[in-house]
Amino acid sequence: MDGNRKWVPGFEAVLLILLSHTAVALEVPLDLPQPPTITLQSPKDYIFDPRENIVIHCEAKGKPQPSFSWTRNGSHFDVEKDSKVLMKPGSGTLVIDISQEKAEAYEGTYQCTAHNEHGTAVSNNIIIRQSRSPLWSKERNEAIVVQMGVSLVLQCRPPAGLPPPVIFWMDNNFQRLPLDKRVSQALNGDLYFSNVLPEDTRSDYICYARFPHTQTIQQKQPISVTVLDSSPEGERRPGFMLPLGTTSTQMVLRGETLELECIADGLPTPDISWQKDGGELPSSRTSFHNFKKTLKISDVNEADGGAYRCTATNNLGTVHHIIKVTVNAAPFWVSAPRNLILAPNETGILTCRVSGEPKPQISWFVNGVPIENAPEDHSRKVDDDTVILSSVQSGSSAVYQCNASNAFGYLMANAFVSVLAEPPRVLTPPNRVYQVITNSPALLHCASFGSPIPTITWFKDSQISIKNSDPYVIHEDGTLEIHVAQPLNSGKYTCIATNNLGIKENHVFLEVKEPTRILKQPEYKVVQRGLSAVFECKVKHDPSLVPTMTWLKDKGELPDDERFEVDTDSLIIKDVTDEDEGTYTCIMNTTLDQDSASAMLTVVEKPDSPADLELTDQTERTVQLTWTPGDEHNSPTQKFLIQYEDLLHEPGVWINLTEVAGTSTTAQLNLSPYVYYSFRVRALNNVGYSEPSQPSRQYRTNPAAPDENPSDVHGVGLEPGNLVISWTPLTGFQSNGPGLEYKVQWRQKDIEENWSSKNVANVSQFVVSGTPTYVPYEIKVQALNDYGSGPDPEVVIGYSGEDLPLSAPDSVRVMVHSSTLAEVHWEPVAFPSVRGKLQGYKVYYCRERGLQETEKETKQEEQVLSFSGNRSEGRLPGLQPYSVYSLFVKVLNSKGEGPPSPSKTFETPEGVPEQPSFLNVVNHGMDSLTLEWGPPTNNNGRLAGYTLKYQPVNYTSELGPVKVMTFLANETTITLGNLNASMLYKFYLSARTIKGPGPDITQEASTAMDTTRTQPTVETGKGPTEPPHPTSPITQSLHSPFHKVPPVGPAFGTVNTSVSEDGAVITWEYFGHHKNVYVEYIVENSKEDWKKEMVNGSHSHMIKGLKPGMSYRVRVVAKDAADPTVHSTDEVLVTVPAVPSRQVDIATQGWFIGLMCAIALLILVLLIVCFIKRNKGGKYPVKEKEDAHQDPEIQPMKEDDGTFGEYSDTEDHKPLKGSRTPSNGTVRRDESDDSLVDYGEGGDGQFNEDGSFIGQYSGKKEKDTHEGNESSEAPSPVNAMNSFV
Repeated sequence: MDGNRKWVPGFEAVLLILLSHTAVALEVPLDLPQPPTITLQSPKDYIFDPRENIVIHCEAKGKPQPSFSWTRNGSHFDVEKDSKVLMKPGSGTLVIDISQEKAEAYEGTYQCTAHNEHGTAVSNNIIIRQSRSPLWSKERNEAIVVQMGVSLVLQCRPPAGLPPPVIFWMDNNFQRLPLDKRVSQALNGDLYFSNVLPEDTRSDYICYARFPHTQTIQQKQPISVTVLDSSPEGERRPGFMLPLGTTSTQMVLRGETLELECIADGLPTPDISWQKDGGELPSSRTSFHNFKKTLKISDVNEADGGAYRCTATNNLGTVHHIIKVTVNAAPFWVSAPRNLILAPNETGILTCRVSGEPKPQISWFVNGVPIENAPEDHSRKVDDDTVILSSVQSGSSAVYQCNASNAFGYLMANAFVSVLAEPPRVLTPPNRVYQVITNSPALLHCASFGSPIPTITWFKDSQISIKNSDPYVIHEDGTLEIHVAQPLNSGKYTCIATNNLGIKENHVFLEVKEPTRILKQPEYKVVQRGLSAVFECKVKHDPSLVPTMTWLKDKGELPDDERFEVDTDSLIIKDVTDEDEGTYTCIMNTTLDQDSASAMLTVVEKPDSPADLELTDQTERTVQLTWTPGDEHNSPTQKFLIQYEDLLHEPGVWINLTEVAGTSTTAQLNLSPYVYYSFRVRALNNVGYSEPSQPSRQYRTNPAAPDENPSDVHGVGLEPGNLVISWTPLTGFQSNGPGLEYKVQWRQKDIEENWSSKNVANVSQFVVSGTPTYVPYEIKVQALNDYGSGPDPEVVIGYSGEDLPLSAPDSVRVMVHSSTLAEVHWEPVAFPSVRGKLQGYKVYYCRERGLQETEKETKQEEQVLSFSGNRSEGRLPGLQPYSVYSLFVKVLNSKGEGPPSPSKTFETPEGVPEQPSFLNVVNHGMDSLTLEWGPPTNNNGRLAGYTLKYQPVNYTSELGPVKVMTFLANETTITLGNLNASMLYKFYLSARTIKGPGPDITQEASTAMDTTRTQPTVETGKGPTEPPHPTSPITQSLHSPFHKVPPVGPAFGTVNTSVSEDGAVITWEYFGHHKNVYVEYIVENSKEDWKKEMVNGSHSHMIKGLKPGMSYRVRVVAKDAADPTVHSTDEVLVTVPAVPSRQVDIATQGWFIGLMCAIALLILVLLIVCFIKRNKGGKYPVKEKEDAHQDPEIQPMKEDDGTFGEYSDTEDHKPLKGSRTPSNGTVRRDESDDSLVDYGEGGDGQFNEDGSFIGQYSGKKEKDTHEGNESSEAPSPVNAMNSFV
């Protein structure tokens, strides 16, 4: 701080207290009293067009509405006295009509004043000047004559205009003169030539000046320049034409654009470069112009001052120029004064902080009057750039002006001080809904006003107080900002404005939406012309926002063409043309955001045909072909295909000759003699081949001797005594000349004799007769024509014709390896007797008969096996065991088979038999099954007997233990007894010989259901309900022997228990066939008898009525009246949890005991009365009902329908194969037989370690005491379902 500055006591503390009044510029509602505020004014420097009215803007607001007045050149400007000047109603804007006046009369400096009873605001000083476009002064330019190579400057020197004109050089035809590194225009408009050339000679170098405001163009007189080359200037080092010397200076103001210029002469033309001494050029603000002769730095700041080095260089040397740049600054705001709203007795501060170079001077005004001349106010203290207002009172409102100026300009600002006492009000409209996209910032406004300034607090969903911490930021103006909004930020927000005069709240709502995203972007497409292009653009957006899809082509609208079809998520372009190429962009817009993606479309087509075929460098056997490629249509040419037409031999047929790379336009072609060539070229790209080019001119080659001989020469005898020589003849193209013939030569191999030969024409074979049988020959075929013979032909070996073999193989013998495999051996025949090419041997064999005495002797079909090559043995697989076979062997050549060898007989040993021909189950008893089977089709030996294996299958498809039985060969039936009822069994039967058992035949069958006591269910009006599948009749097998089969495995499996609110649930696995199954239970450590409940036909049961807090021993027992054995599970312990109570035990309360005694006494009296009345009315039939139900605990069935009252069967059963399932779900359960003698005590059943068991049972109905013997049971579907477990 300056030492001369005066400070009041506690000034620093006051500054800290008043920070809140300097932080935010408040807007006073217009319905409240307030001093004037300038809202619009013209710029400080106003240049007007004399052809239009002068409009000087001055708008202000305030309460009451301000009045306006003006000053011109420091004096009051009486608007009403000048009829040409109009002030707009309700504003201070002046409109000056200068259509019939001299505009110069209204030039000057204007200032507007806005006044009401609370203060006065003033505008800037507005300098009004007329734009000018003066004419060029009359001058006569002398013609310029210079020698080539010298430098030259053509001066423009335009007239000074307001604003300055834009300069450019043109010729008489209004064509801009070309500028380059050698010829350039300086910033002042002069035209510089670093060195002149003869082409610079012209008589119409004209400088033009365009004045922007008046849109007029003035031109200088043409300048004539003549360049002589009689004594041209030689090469020279660079030198600077502008600026002159080695150093210069330049000043620039902060914020403006610095323009530095260097123009050099020299030959050759120098190159210009720039650098800053001691620093770097600011890359983001630096640009080069005029072929790097001009350096521009935008938005200059103090750091841009310094020395800038300009360097000019050519091959003869380098020269430098340094420009020293000074940066000054007109005043600029650091912190402009802002309006103050103060409550009575509050203190406020106005600050006017500016900067500049040189440092600006600050002056304060009050209501437009210098503050030192204003009425004295003891509450006001001024200290340079600060005004402190202490303990303000009502009526002290005013407008303060701060003016800061230096040599380069000034700044002036108005700030009013309004003294008000107002309760808070929220200016933001209520219930406004803000919508933002996820992860974007959200701004919830709470514009408020009050005096004192209200304090703003925020709440979310009317409950959660929002603090100024992540993710929330509360700005000084009350705005709540969420930097990164998320869906959880959605909801209702409440802002509350509070001061000492009241409180006001406002509600707004925030909705955070899903962002719009393109899930599948359009992809780059390469499409052939005429086809369709499809661009996909699949978008995801918030469902509450309405999306709009827009497609652009090259950042513009799509062509108005019906070929373009826009769908929901795609763009289809049909019948694509070359004009459709470009970049296509899909833009998905919503009211909140957008997403876009682009892809290019490239239209391709087959190449255009090559053109301009030309033949050069012609020789006897070569020629060079050149051509011009056609348009590639955006697909590079991969290769060129050269084709030719032989007009002499195959006119109209084009043949591929060679290919060259797609970058070539010439090809060296190898030619053949005696051909009339015509060539054409086709280009290939990714789309395909182009159309052929136009044929070249015809090129004929001279005849010559053949270059090659016929191919594929063969010698084969087709008949005994001949040799057929064949070949592939030459084409006309290969003949190389007229008179094509073939010289055929042959002789017997390995015999010294001369070649026999024969010349033939127009054929492709020659027959040699009288040859020996199958002997080798040497063969040659040579081509010749009228101009000579072809090259020496290669020798080919051929054979004369074959004949049938003469002899049969000797010493045939057989080795038998097994019952199905034998090996035959023979002596190969001598090669001469083969009389042809040995192909191999054939073995013919046949089964004569079997070795069993009882088997009928039937000879089977003969079989043949071939063995290629010179073999002497072979194997005969697949023989039938225990049989007699005969065989013979023949030799084979290409002509046919020779005579057979003597027949040979052999025998095969015994083998294992085939499986029995059938296995049937004919009788299904409740505990027995009868099996029948047939002998094997082929015994393959002497049948020794049969082996039968069988095992039970439970309801989970698990297999039980296997039982094995054997039978003699004459036994084909068996009845198995003592099986489990309703059980599925699997049987395996095999036959055997001394070699062992053969393959098994398998079968599955079930025993019949337990139907001893079950009666069919009868519905009202219907007959008995039959099961869906008939039950096999119960019959006893009469076949002998009868084998008793013991039960398979234990009767019980796994046992499980669970306890629910209704009782204990017991489940078990059951594999037996017993009729009576019970669940027994007893209290642990009790000596009472076991309680029992019958559960026949079920695998689960719920025991009800158990006491909470007690433990019970439980077991499942099964017994059959025909079998004294009792099967039982292990005992399991079931504990019933006690019922918890959180209340006081009222049973111990005295009042409760007394109440219960009273109730008991009342009940006793009622019972006595009822007993007396009953004795008077007759006998009460209790005894009869007790007789009908002797033991209710073991008869849990309803009296009316005979079914269990408590039992519920909810378990889903899936029976195995062979089980029967009722279609209507009607199941009748048997009643319990309550005699303990029926199943005894202490049966040793099978138990699991955990005491658990599962299953499902049904009971049987107790027979009526008046009936005789037990009636037969109807088949029970439930028993059928549950018996296969």
